[in-house]
Amino acid sequence: MTDNPLDDPTADPFQVARAAADDIARLTGVERHDIALTLGSGWGKAADLVGQTTAEVPATEVTGFSRPALEGHVGTLRSILTPSGRRVLVIGARTHFYEGHGVRRVVHSVRTAAAAGAAIMVLTNGAGGVNRAYTPGRPVLISDHINLTAASPLEGATFVDLTDLYAKRLRDLARTVDPDLDEGVYCQFRGPHYETPAEVRMAGIMGGDIVGMSTALEAIAAREAGMEVLGFSLITNLAAGIQETPLSHEEVLTAGREAEPVISRLLARVVGEL
Repeated sequence: MTDNPLDDPTADPFQVARAAADDIARLTGVERHDIALTLGSGWGKAADLVGQTTAEVPATEVTGFSRPALEGHVGTLRSILTPSGRRVLVIGARTHFYEGHGVRRVVHSVRTAAAAGAAIMVLTNGAGGVNRAYTPGRPVLISDHINLTAASPLEGATFVDLTDLYAKRLRDLARTVDPDLDEGVYCQFRGPHYETPAEVRMAGIMGGDIVGMSTALEAIAAREAGMEVLGFSLITNLAAGIQETPLSHEEVLTAGREAEPVISRLLARVVGEL
């Protein structure tokens, strides 16, 4: 049994998102946010550098949100005021597709951010490198994605153009902060198991540079909501069959901790330019 309204198939997910946005306004005292930022594995410290945190609330107090299942996600929503006067909603409560709650729950944070007024959605993750030029600890801009989940957040006859989904304008802006940033194509698998070496080879043949278990479904929902999307992957490990040692979640967390100071400063500087 669950009390989450998104588990009711008759519920309107956009009405639930509006209710969640109302909760955020009430709990933070901030009527409207300009930018939303989802912090994946390794990116958490960026929130401390973006600006002044004026409110932080447990995500479970907001309609439709649940406690994160994954270590490395903080389970809170923060309202931050940047030095330029913009409001950033920092989402530390990501629901992954592999948790089995359905796509509506996966993209609820994005729809809530849009309902709260955010015009830009910044999505970050920790991911495996398919491109052999990528080394652990390296941040990579997402230029496009391949959705291998066999799912979509769009329901019914909803047709959304995904050309330039990860906005070139925002990627170009990020490179004004760090001209050496690489970019690549992200492949979202369902998880929670890591990909097999054969699946990694398939992703590479299809044009993928990065593999992970989040982001693509969220990006589609953000585009449906009319938001611009900027995506970053932290390469936490080389993917199966490319690195010779077994993969583990501890390896992901360790790489995130080691890279966190550098990538957090980078992300905070990029957000300051948005």
